[in-house]
Amino acid sequence: MKNYLQKGSSVSIPATAAVASGAMVVAGVLAGVAGHDAAIGERVEVHLEGCYEVAKVSAQAWTVGQAIHVNPSNGLCTTAAAAGTVFVGVAIEAAANPSATGRIRLNGSAPAAVGT
Repeated sequence: MKNYLQKGSSVSIPATAAVASGAMVVAGVLAGVAGHDAAIGERVEVHLEGCYEVAKVSAQAWTVGQAIHVNPSNGLCTTAAAAGTVFVGVAIEAAANPSATGRIRLNGSAPAAVGT
């Protein structure tokens, strides 16, 4: 097929901010986990599928199967579907309040709009 580009489980995009390997990356409604460190403007491989341990809002408890969003301004994952957040997947393990990280399965697709 002449128009095939790649499988799409990860994509390489310009980093909109300095990013560390394993951190959440958000560009519009595209959100995933950085595969390596990157400076602003450098290309970063963003993983859109799979299960990851990610930084979360410490003061939240998560339950298995709960919808998880990311706040683009701080890169923290949250259960709150607030304006500006991007849906990224579901919690695959319970996470305590307080705790710095949680485990999620990325949904592999972009939502129709920010805050959905």
